[in-house]
Amino acid sequence: MKPLSSFTMGIAMLAAAVAPAHAATLGGPLTLEDEGAFFVNGKTVTSNFPGASLVTGPSAPGRITVNQMYVHYRIPAAKHGAAVVMVHGSNHTGMSYETTPDGREGWATYFVRKGAPVYVVDHSGRGRSGFDPTPFNQARDSGGANPASLPTLLLATHERAWLNFRLGPSWSVPFPGLQFPIEAMEQYTMQLVPNAETSLAGIGANTVNALAALLDRIGASVVIVHSQSGLYGLDLVRKRPNLVRALVTVEGGCDGFTDKDAASHFAKVPVLSLWGDNSVGAKQTVNGDARRNGCRDAVNAIKAAGGRAALAVLPDIGIKGNSHMMMMDKNNLQVAEVILKWLGENAAR
Repeated sequence: MKPLSSFTMGIAMLAAAVAPAHAATLGGPLTLEDEGAFFVNGKTVTSNFPGASLVTGPSAPGRITVNQMYVHYRIPAAKHGAAVVMVHGSNHTGMSYETTPDGREGWATYFVRKGAPVYVVDHSGRGRSGFDPTPFNQARDSGGANPASLPTLLLATHERAWLNFRLGPSWSVPFPGLQFPIEAMEQYTMQLVPNAETSLAGIGANTVNALAALLDRIGASVVIVHSQSGLYGLDLVRKRPNLVRALVTVEGGCDGFTDKDAASHFAKVPVLSLWGDNSVGAKQTVNGDARRNGCRDAVNAIKAAGGRAALAVLPDIGIKGNSHMMMMDKNNLQVAEVILKWLGENAAR
């Protein structure tokens, strides 16, 4: 055997030194046909206040792109069934569905492993989709803007996230049997981002339009929405009922749902409303009784109109301890199986 050169040995030692010191995230080998990313729904506008560089100074007015939505996709080599689009909630990005805070496989990878092409998005105005800095630069550079007229960029504090996402009844006190990996709380809070879509005209409507453009491009798909994007899922069905194979709303709101919706847009779109633990009687959070009961009414209206819909409260089927962020919980793959089973029974069309 030819001896290793000092250069080769040096490279090997360097590789060993920078190798990850944690367990592999993936639950096993994953074979893909394709993986990539793209954007949909961008709009070109003129900005008189694009900002300034620390090196070159203020930029001249010019054209910028706004409203775009970032999409990351993975296509399994052995694919079967419909594609799945995953849409995150408030103060989050598509990272919600990727690696969990404690380094386990997320829903995005697991669904690919189960044979589904998966498309994970960042809301328009959020994360890798970018936002429009114009109103903030204008206020800074022109000096004429009323600060009260500027968009609010909401970022969940650690304390607000703990309560609102039902990790516990008070800050740092977890619910008994909580499945969320609170030992990785620092990793979790690093992924929280401001809701910068408030910088865009139309705010959340841009994400709905971008999701419609995505379905126009990739074809009929299952859509999984979470929390804030629950309403986006409803609006998407209203816009593209023929392209939503099924809607899974993970603790998403159902505000504004009507009997007319049930009899028209949702007549042929199966809907699953999924809820975790400790939502009954939950205080200090919007992710509790009112939202869940509103979705129960929507599910009942769809069923009364002859459609297929279900409301599943996980403790009622023997799965306990799940937070609002159930895609990150320690039993996240068990919850994923609940969704996959329901899809297999209701979305095979």
